[in-house]
Amino acid sequence: MNNIHTESAVAQPAATESTGPYTLAIDIGGTGLKASVLDSEGNMITERVRVATPPQCPPDLLVETLVQLVAPLPHYDRVSVGFPGVIRLGKVLTAHNLGQDTWYGFDLDLALEQALGKPVRVLNDADIQGLGAISGKGAEVVITLGTGLGSSFAEDGRLSMHLELAHHPFRKGQTYEKQLGKAALEKVGKKKWNKRVEKAIQTLRILTNFDCLYIGGGNAKSLKFELPADVKLVSNELGMRGGIWLWIERSPGSTDIFRKP
Repeated sequence: MNNIHTESAVAQPAATESTGPYTLAIDIGGTGLKASVLDSEGNMITERVRVATPPQCPPDLLVETLVQLVAPLPHYDRVSVGFPGVIRLGKVLTAHNLGQDTWYGFDLDLALEQALGKPVRVLNDADIQGLGAISGKGAEVVITLGTGLGSSFAEDGRLSMHLELAHHPFRKGQTYEKQLGKAALEKVGKKKWNKRVEKAIQTLRILTNFDCLYIGGGNAKSLKFELPADVKLVSNELGMRGGIWLWIERSPGSTDIFRKP
């Protein structure tokens, strides 16, 4: 395996005081794997470490790469993982940008628990970013513009069942991902791509009647038009910071597994 190069050779602790329990937050993307450690308030206490995602990455290679990636990070008590696909009870149902056939049914949370020796919770990456971005009031939608397109939907802070908006028809017989993903941006250029994003916002407004739409992902920086007042850009760090909400304890008997008050 090639040596891993991260954004910092050794993760540096943040200057502010922090308290545990500490959460290792991992963000799995189609082009990059990122990790940091969060304190009990969801603040990053280390610099983020990053490595490129191996192309058409099979499960065993991903787990091995993540173990090497997080090795320089300080102590953590538990692990939150954002994954670019549908996750159900810790198992992968879809992984379109990692190599679908090798991933279906893979028990990612169990594999990482065994590799890292800590309890692990896994959720769709856009849902984790959504938990980090939303206010918890009204109908809120999050989309991420990256290798593909991620989406998350919440009402009064409660996540809905995950919907694969990326693979739903959007325009000209193509899906949202085909029209708005990284490959489309590179093919048609920023001007046409921006017009497509504007149309997608209008379509989502009609579809969901959102109170607020949040846009994140690595390609959000390519947006060049003025956003409506109820559409906001959010930091990509929320893809990790939102992981703290996977560990917020609920009252006994609560069915709200992932909810932001």
